[in-house]
Formats: sequence, structure tokens, C-alpha cells
Amino acid sequence: QLQASGGGLVQTGGSLTLSCAASRQTSSNNGVGWFRQAPGKEREFVAGISWNGGSTLYSDSVKGRFTISRDRSRGTVYLQMTSLKSDDAAVYYCASARSSYAGTAENPYNYWGRGTQVTVSS
Repeated sequence: QLQASGGGLVQTGGSLTLSCAASRQTSSNNGVGWFRQAPGKEREFVAGISWNGGSTLYSDSVKGRFTISRDRSRGTVYLQMTSLKSDDAAVYYCASARSSYAGTAENPYNYWGRGTQVTVSS
């Protein structure tokens, strides 16, 4: 199982770091992705990282502002978010893939954590 944490209230332009801790059932050899869902909108891909951290992928809307990383020894994946905008406000979910996949499609991700709320105030 996965547990996302680190959400909260931040001002526009501020920063926040989310964490995704994996249980022993979730292999550290799998790709991990971050997704988000804002009210009234479909869930969307934010960022993904391969099993060894050697490959990352970002959505165009967060590229250059968000950084995904992982500490395999801790079984944790991080999402550093900077220059936050009102459009970034959403519930953020982390998910682990069946393989090293870390792309945009949701189907390859078979373990999903509970989301963590990110609120951006102006």
C-alpha cells in the first residue's frame, strides 16, 4: 500500500513537498507516478519516476516547477512543488505500477494511495 502525505495550504508562488511512502507489499523496483484531481475535473498525470530514479516524466503544466525523486532505501517517493499556482490545487495521489512503468496512463498503476489535499491561496 501507499501513503501520500505533505499536503496543506500554501500561498500562490509558494512551495510544498509531498511524500509517498510504500509498504513492503509495494516493490521499490516499480515505477511510481503522481496524479491529481481538482474538483469537477478528471484525474490527471503529474509526474512519474522509474524504479531506479533514472527516468522521470512530467506533464507540461508542471514541467520546470515540480521535481519527482525517490529514496529507495526509505521506500519513499517525493514530489517537490515550487511556484505553485491556483491551478495546482487538487487532491494529489501517488500510485505504484506493476512494472518499471512510470508513464501517463493510469491502467499500469495497480496500487493507489489515499490522496493528500493541496490548497493554493491567492
